[in-house]
Amino acid sequence: MTGQPHEYVRRELVEPDWRRFPGWAHVTEAQWRDAQWQRAHCVKNAKQLGLVAGGLLTDRFYDDLAADQETFATMSMLLPPHVLNTMAVDARLTPEAFTEAFLADPVRRYMLPVASDRDPLRPSHPHSQRDSLHEAEMWVVEGLTHRYPTKVLAEMVSTCPQYCGHCTRMDLVGNSTPLIDKHKLSLRPVDRQDQMIDYLKKTPGVRDVVVSGGDVANVPWPQLESFVLRLLEIETVRDVRLATKALAALPQHWLQPRVVEGLERVARTASQRGVNLAIHTHVNHVQSVTPLVAEAARAALGAGVRDVRNQGVLMRGVNATAADLLDLCFALQGEANILPYYFYMCDMIPNAEHWRVAVWEAQELQHAIMGYLPGYATPRIVCDVPYVGKRWVHQPAEYDRELGISYWTKNYRTGIDSEDPGVLDRRYPYYDPISTLGESGQKWWEDT
Repeated sequence: MTGQPHEYVRRELVEPDWRRFPGWAHVTEAQWRDAQWQRAHCVKNAKQLGLVAGGLLTDRFYDDLAADQETFATMSMLLPPHVLNTMAVDARLTPEAFTEAFLADPVRRYMLPVASDRDPLRPSHPHSQRDSLHEAEMWVVEGLTHRYPTKVLAEMVSTCPQYCGHCTRMDLVGNSTPLIDKHKLSLRPVDRQDQMIDYLKKTPGVRDVVVSGGDVANVPWPQLESFVLRLLEIETVRDVRLATKALAALPQHWLQPRVVEGLERVARTASQRGVNLAIHTHVNHVQSVTPLVAEAARAALGAGVRDVRNQGVLMRGVNATAADLLDLCFALQGEANILPYYFYMCDMIPNAEHWRVAVWEAQELQHAIMGYLPGYATPRIVCDVPYVGKRWVHQPAEYDRELGISYWTKNYRTGIDSEDPGVLDRRYPYYDPISTLGESGQKWWEDT
């Protein structure tokens, strides 16, 4: 009998030794586990990266990084030590070999992009946009996006403990870059939260609130706890999801006693009121699933959170193979108690073409990962279509493979199209990366 296309082998989670980096050679385990130490020692620029890496990286890498920051980056650099440490390159290599391995590292590819990563011909798709999902157009009050009939997104803060290069909210989140002058939230947090709560009290059709940002790990815990408890007082709210990549990027935050104790209080209240409380995190590669991440997930579950779920992003060079997706899902589900939930196709933001995959590639990946995991833990690969929302990648109404244009329909109205009689019959386009097209398709786009 021949072997399976993918063989499952249980692998123990590993925390890479941070002391391999010269700048952290004397960092103790107590320091490493301290959330404030992690935040205070975030890498924010090339100089700080050099102090950590010592002579491991060559000038070629720093030149490549500087070129990206100046010309292409939509997000400023912000790397907690924990994230940088998951770029698991052997420090015993020569600087030239270390640099090559670092450039090839999948976590580095999306957390610390360089100019040579970008598509040299078309770094951006002609239809890319800063707010590619048009979330701000659907704000009912500042920061509250009512995009789906029964669900809202509450953006509590416009910062994160770390900045991912592919951030779909790059229009708002983080510091401005030479390329992108970011928009800002204007209301005081307390006023913005009051307006959100008032809207939800007046809108009983909303049953599901995603509390996000940015990242809720950057909201002071007393403020976050107060807001969630106010949500739980609204009888029509039945699901509350806390969105935080920090569970994987800064697990130390979610292991702090005051946070765990606060989460217990919130979870207890949610349980008493019959509300489903979950944490949604964002892990894109198996290297990011470390013992600390598993510990943080189990702490949340132990506090009474119903589920910890993962919403990854499908990215070329990071996880866009069946083996990479399955290895990640096995680690999440089997070792960290994190439920594989979604993989979104990377959104059509500027300078993201090197990450994005075509719809047909996503369809093949969905097929390839079926049958290896329990059904409830088999992630759906979805395309977040502008003005439509999440759709399984096998749901286009029409797909022109030659031109790389898929057409999608919607089955509900949003606030911005509630008076449009034809909205449910309209077809909305989504575009494959031009580099994935054949010669005729690429020529059509060149001539368009």
